[in-house]
Amino acid sequence: MAGTEYIECVEHWAPGDQILWRYRRNGAPTGSGTPSPVPDPFHICRPVTVVQDTDELLAAWVAPGTECVKPVLADGRDVHTEPLATRYTAPRATARSAWLGNGVLKLARPGEPWSVWLFWEPVWQFRSWYVNLEEPHTRWQGGVDSEDHFLDISVYPDHSWVWRDEDEFSMAQRAGLMAPETARRVREAGHAAVELIRDWGAPFRDGWEDWRPDPQWRVPALPDDWDRTPSHMPS
Repeated sequence: MAGTEYIECVEHWAPGDQILWRYRRNGAPTGSGTPSPVPDPFHICRPVTVVQDTDELLAAWVAPGTECVKPVLADGRDVHTEPLATRYTAPRATARSAWLGNGVLKLARPGEPWSVWLFWEPVWQFRSWYVNLEEPHTRWQGGVDSEDHFLDISVYPDHSWVWRDEDEFSMAQRAGLMAPETARRVREAGHAAVELIRDWGAPFRDGWEDWRPDPQWRVPALPDDWDRTPSHMPS
């Protein structure tokens, strides 16, 4: 693969292609083709298999057992073991960890400030959708990048919904990880997502809960250079 900056260097991926779905560490600069002065700008990376990629939608599958990268506390503990008051100021590192559970289907529409994830119980009993508020995705040769915005929404088959992680959203602001203007935009995006849920618009109405992965797909591998930027990719 080759690339030098964050541009639309792939028109569309094909079903079965394997790419990276990554999140920048909150507060890390996002420059184009310029080495970041902040070490380790990415702290979440999930190798995924492309289900669909069109002008309207990117759908990608995180298979059970996929080796991913997640943030941890500096001593290796899960970040949620840290009290909320210091959760975003305690030193952190990253760790490799297998994706547990039944896998997750992720849906993202270009320019939209959230992605929608689908979760199943064992034997494909559909459980819920999850609206992950985040920066609109930036595409590059190897995948898509975003930045998580803490606030989320769970949506259930009976069309009910509930806000998630409002306490973390507030604490992230107090910890200086989100400027007031950004927080306002995130809350507005959340309300727009709620209106979409109330109208039962796409993707909730589109039947993705009945989707199943191709049994021939291999579980994607996590590359050693999972945190590379396009300017650092081999040509």
